[in-house]
Amino acid sequence: EKAVNLKKDLAEMQEWMTQAEEEYLEKDFEYKSPEELENAVEEMKRAKEDVLQKEVRVKILKDNIKMLATKVPSSGQDLATELNVVLENYQLLCNRIRGKCHTLEEVWSCWIELLQYLDLETAWLNNLEERVQMTGNLPDKLDAVNDALESLESVLRHPADNRTQIRELGQTLIDGGILDDIISEKLEAFNARYEELSHLAVSRQISLEQQLQTMRETDHMLQVLQESLGDLDRQLTSYLTDRIDAFQMPQEAQ
Repeated sequence: EKAVNLKKDLAEMQEWMTQAEEEYLEKDFEYKSPEELENAVEEMKRAKEDVLQKEVRVKILKDNIKMLATKVPSSGQDLATELNVVLENYQLLCNRIRGKCHTLEEVWSCWIELLQYLDLETAWLNNLEERVQMTGNLPDKLDAVNDALESLESVLRHPADNRTQIRELGQTLIDGGILDDIISEKLEAFNARYEELSHLAVSRQISLEQQLQTMRETDHMLQVLQESLGDLDRQLTSYLTDRIDAFQMPQEAQ
């Protein structure tokens, strides 16, 4: 009777494993939204816990069959053969569910990481847009133009590492058919805004550089002219002091 019960337990265990495999491993999942992906991750975590909890039952079956084999070798030998099959299938099921759970957790982590990098780069784009707008109505002063140019250049020196991560993470998920529509839409919007603002910022940078160069050249010309007028003023003053007749002066002094 004990052998019959153990045989029944082995059959039930095998049936449960078959159902678990069908439910957790053979279903075709499509992750088209973050909610679907998150739910799949949680479901696989529960599946992993559920399968690992059966380890106690498997151990009890193993111990009982070993005990029976010592008392009734003939019955125990047949059950031991069936037990080995169940143990092998159970270990395989555990490994596969652990593997799928780990993969889904990695995918979810990849999605969260992508969102974090997008947030960082979006904040940088907002800052860049603000700096570009600040260069729109500058006072016609050299210091103001110079400060605006340095401020814009400091933002433009932003490293490209984050954008590289965004591209690689996004492509990894899209290649796996995971959240591909959502990610493609996000990346398209981000890249379009990045290209637009970058071109605008570089164009404004060149314009400010040219404006600054013109202002510096004008300042230099005014300085030279001022110095020349100062020299002329001193020369004319000396002429007047010495009471020199205008017709006796050089042509330029007249």
